[in-house]
Amino acid sequence: QVQLVESGGRLVEAGDSLRLSCVASGRTLKYYFMGWFRQAPGKEREFVSAVSWSGRNTYYADSVKGRFTISRLNAENTVYLQMNSLKAEDTAIYYCAATTKVTHDRGEYDYWGQGTQVTVSS
Repeated sequence: QVQLVESGGRLVEAGDSLRLSCVASGRTLKYYFMGWFRQAPGKEREFVSAVSWSGRNTYYADSVKGRFTISRLNAENTVYLQMNSLKAEDTAIYYCAATTKVTHDRGEYDYWGQGTQVTVSS
């Protein structure tokens, strides 16, 4: 098993940048394909980004492509989400999640953090 804890969310203004972190404990992170998801009020949880085990392959939702960057440091059991040029529509609770599969389907992720709130004022 792996436990995930996100941090870094806060209130920012449109156009600002923010970096989210996800620290894992328990089983080492290198065994997992990692993803970031987000959920806005009244909406379903949606895929944001994912990164392969080595960090070589990254994946993004169209809505964040070119603005967000996912990365990982397996030696530190940490996954990051760098978010630039933030928009009001990026406001959501952001979750990191772990799976042993290559997938963007939230139903295929086995472990989830508690989430961190990102609020972007316009």
